Amino acid sequence: MQLMWNIVAESKGPSPLTHEMDGILLHEKVAAAPDRPMGPFARRPDGQVLAVDAECMQVSADEGKSWQTLVERPFGQDVTLSGERAILSHNGVVVVAYEDRAKATPWNWSEELHDAPGAMLPTCAARSLDGGKTWVDVQTLYTDWNGAIRTMIRTKSGRIVFTTMKMLHNPGRHGVLTCGSDDDGRTWSESNLIDFGGNGHHDGAIESTIVELKDGRLLMYLRTNWGQFWRAESLDEGRHWHPLGPAGVDASAAPGQLFRLQSGRIMLLWNRAYPEAGGAVKLWGGDRNWSATPVSNFRDELSVAFSEDECESWSTPVVLAHKADTWLAYPYVFEAEPGVVWITTMQGGVRITLRESDFIG
Repeated sequence: MQLMWNIVAESKGPSPLTHEMDGILLHEKVAAAPDRPMGPFARRPDGQVLAVDAECMQVSADEGKSWQTLVERPFGQDVTLSGERAILSHNGVVVVAYEDRAKATPWNWSEELHDAPGAMLPTCAARSLDGGKTWVDVQTLYTDWNGAIRTMIRTKSGRIVFTTMKMLHNPGRHGVLTCGSDDDGRTWSESNLIDFGGNGHHDGAIESTIVELKDGRLLMYLRTNWGQFWRAESLDEGRHWHPLGPAGVDASAAPGQLFRLQSGRIMLLWNRAYPEAGGAVKLWGGDRNWSATPVSNFRDELSVAFSEDECESWSTPVVLAHKADTWLAYPYVFEAEPGVVWITTMQGGVRITLRESDFIG
């Protein structure tokens, strides 16, 4: 089935972008936090904020005003983290999932083969029982090339689940899966793999995000090259996933981030398929190298929306940050206190604080 999407939009009125940080125009109701690390973030048992950086763990005792290095190379001197990582803290245990770039093979995509044979970028996990100072159960979960680790959640039953990917071959493309642990990160198991087909180093099922719904189902939004997110659900806490089809949320070829706030609302951060002001966008791919289908890769704007009904519908999207010809993508979210949300991005350097009450009408 080939899906065609109109990627020329009419303007519905611009979001008020009134101030800037490092050339990024910001919504009038968000505060810039230029000194904040990229994250992701978690709350340590002693109340301090822990941040995962590429080569160290950082900690803040003053709610992000200043940061100190807690430990360098926490998972070993020969481990280098990519920007793709996730963290969770609960009941005195901190769990991190990450990619180890130091053990990756050189990227070897062949435009003749339309594949990257033998590509490896290991997916790893570790846990800490002392707030991130030392780490145990450091393990490699699999060595296939992994393009993303976007979200980690703890379900009502205590199961930990994080989203991840595997490079698939013949033809080259990506598939999405989750890894789950029932013992606070000591051991892990893989779900089934979601494979949408396609061909290209940015094609297939890509870069998913998950949230637990009130009825116990897990809902997943997946990046696609079809103009919007696709949905999948799990009825068994991420052990098995069932694709459901289009999510009805227009999206660029970039990942979103679903996040349940303490209020019970669910927040979505993402890059829409076209500018808020309207107009056409450049298409990428269609060559079986980037992707089999031409796709909008527009990332100049980072938007937010909220759901009051478990992702059945969403509020009108609001642009939080804009910078022309700049990718503002791959968001991380941390609710520092009820209704106070830190948002950072891996691409573009967005560093802002949002108050939920300012965006709920």
